[in-house]
Amino acid sequence: MRTLRFAWRYLWSRPLGAALNVLLLSLGLASITFLLLVGAQLSKAFDRDLAGIDVVVGAKGSPMQLILSGVLHIDVPPGNVPFSAVKELARNPLVDHIIPISLGDNYAGYRIVGTSLAYLDHYEAQLAQGPHNRLWDAPMQVVLGATTARKLGLAPGQTFVGSHGLGAGGHTHGDNAYTVVGILAPSGSVLDRLILTDTASVWKVHEDYTATDDEDRQVLEEEREITMALVQYKTPMAALSFPRYVNTSTEMQAAAPALEISRLLHMLGLGTEVLRAFAGVLLLTAGLSVFIALWSAVRERRADLALLRMLGAPPRKIATLLLCEALWLGVVASVLGLLLGQAFTLALAWMLQLDNSLLIGGMVWPVELVTVPVLALSVSLVSALLPAWGAYRVSVLELLQTR
Repeated sequence: MRTLRFAWRYLWSRPLGAALNVLLLSLGLASITFLLLVGAQLSKAFDRDLAGIDVVVGAKGSPMQLILSGVLHIDVPPGNVPFSAVKELARNPLVDHIIPISLGDNYAGYRIVGTSLAYLDHYEAQLAQGPHNRLWDAPMQVVLGATTARKLGLAPGQTFVGSHGLGAGGHTHGDNAYTVVGILAPSGSVLDRLILTDTASVWKVHEDYTATDDEDRQVLEEEREITMALVQYKTPMAALSFPRYVNTSTEMQAAAPALEISRLLHMLGLGTEVLRAFAGVLLLTAGLSVFIALWSAVRERRADLALLRMLGAPPRKIATLLLCEALWLGVVASVLGLLLGQAFTLALAWMLQLDNSLLIGGMVWPVELVTVPVLALSVSLVSALLPAWGAYRVSVLELLQTR
């Protein structure tokens, strides 16, 4: 403990140099922390939200756009598909079940998703609040995700009017108000940030807005559409033929979530590699700075080292003192690096509003973050090895003669 106290005082005996070393090392560690946090949260979000969805069927266009809009709800869908065509796919012997997804409206920027109760069962959603512990059982009733309810301040029994489009500011459907009948318990899934209702609610809102008479309403009912369908196969072998059948024999397209997310992560890889290289340069610079600082400290503190040796301190004690100084530097830098990395992630989430899309930005501590203090201590201690060895080998006679 005495050695640690001496090392702490020695470290800050030159405050400007110590602060510069801490800053350089902290910035490199913060960059690595940021990459680990974003990577861990993205992987968790993708694994959680894509689980159990074998393929997404929707309008022709970008397959990745179909996945991002229909599963992760962070993009605009390419269009709608006839509900009759989706029902025909549900009768395919390769299909176990289909979950319909209908988009088009929002409330205060949160998407109103028309679907079936199978969507909630897929994510094993549990009701936290609601009369009689039930979900919707009629059109124009909604269940709110936990994040949506918290941000909007809505409770069971309250009503609201949706707006056209997937972003706030669209035309409001004032003649059709939704009633909140339940709030889901937090699940960490995509459901947390959605407003869920029956598919018939979405049809009713838009048919009431569009139809001018009973004849128009009849036509609209016959031509009903949904945005897409989430499909689960009966057997994994269906992946070999079902997407090809949809893409070649229908007016729709089939997109495999696993394939499209792999493509997305590959495209993001270049930016990640650049940031990782930048963090590596910072850590290398910090390591060289620590080495120079400690090497200079050995030369500047010859009188102190001579006095310690004359008072009976063995050579290993002198070397340990320098190693402890580097250890303190690594500890301080790792704490600051972790906090800065968390702050960078929070700033990214705030600027891009990721809390409303991928739930990125909270103060989370994935196990991967153990890499940061290990790396900080490794860089500091490796940088201190040569100065410590130099201090260990210098004799008391040489130290006194240099005075």
